Amino acid sequence: MSARFDIQPTPLIGLNVLTRKPVGDSRGWFERMFCVDELQDVLETRRVMQINRTLTQKKGSVRGMHFQYAPSAEMKFVSCLRGEVFDVAIDLRPGSATFLRWHAEVLSTDNRKTMAIPEGFAHGFQTLTDDCEMFYLHTADYDPAAEGGLNPQDPALAIDWPLPIAELSVRDAGHPMIAAGFSGRRL
Repeated sequence: MSARFDIQPTPLIGLNVLTRKPVGDSRGWFERMFCVDELQDVLETRRVMQINRTLTQKKGSVRGMHFQYAPSAEMKFVSCLRGEVFDVAIDLRPGSATFLRWHAEVLSTDNRKTMAIPEGFAHGFQTLTDDCEMFYLHTADYDPAAEGGLNPQDPALAIDWPLPIAELSVRDAGHPMIAAGFSGRRL
């Protein structure tokens, strides 16, 4: 058991939700965002290679569903630093018992949750408030030649976005729909 994180598995094997446990006093609080030692059971032999931050300004915007192919496949630790998002991970692992199932969590400033998304999953989110800031830890460097994505509006995925989609990039709208016989992605 971690002192600074509550680690909860989700129904999708390998996908975990971390809840950060701040320590506070009359001045405010201190919160650990990541710790190799305390998250070793989730991180395993991986190491963080890149840290990224995004701002999405408009409520209802969707970013995703993104992944990277091997050898650049990555685990992501995704947190919301400002605002509130509906964060989604989809299992794309061939042969997985939860293949093509998705799991979502609301990530917010207040609930202090982080999604720990392993290789083999696509990831995306919808903003539930304006001006959402996201914080990502990646176990692989971004490689434009290895990027992939699925269309977040694909009926085969049936993601139950909580709001009408207000904004979607041309790139994300252009991600392919899942074709008949799709058997997964070796990521």
